[in-house]
Amino acid sequence: MKIQVIGGSGTGKSTLAKYISEQENCVWIDTDRYLWKDSSFTENHPAEKRLELYKKDMQSTDRYAVSGSVFSWCKDGFNNRELFIFLELDEAERMKRLLEREANRGNLNNMWPDQQGKPTNDFIEWCKTYHTSTDKTAVGTYEAHMHELELSQSPILKLNSSKSTEELYREIAAAYKKLNR
Repeated sequence: MKIQVIGGSGTGKSTLAKYISEQENCVWIDTDRYLWKDSSFTENHPAEKRLELYKKDMQSTDRYAVSGSVFSWCKDGFNNRELFIFLELDEAERMKRLLEREANRGNLNNMWPDQQGKPTNDFIEWCKTYHTSTDKTAVGTYEAHMHELELSQSPILKLNSSKSTEELYREIAAAYKKLNR
């Protein structure tokens, strides 16, 4: 099994890919590990280090469930995948999830009220541009994801991530089974 899950921040990519890896006994690869030096998410790895980590993963496994994209710095990344999954979610629910995640990470002290009086920070403000950016080269945006899907040679499955992780997994497993008959 070689599956990659992409979508906007807060759509549940990591949760789903980790769950798939547990159910299918394959390696979970979280692309945040390539990008960020640690769990504070404040300092990036240089591109050379990202490629080194990616290549090491590709050499060490032939079965994976990936959460996230490497397309902006490795155009051919995970091009051997067998199924490409795009998660979408209602924007209000996605923002709610992101604020909860920021709170769980202890980032509420670094927030300020936005124009509507809701808590925000630089990351949340960036997340708000997911659907509004029209630049397909803007990392982590809907346009960038649509461009990546357009170029993909892999079968694509688009799912609404408001469903439970188990429901999403069942849909993915059924699609994967059809591909491998």
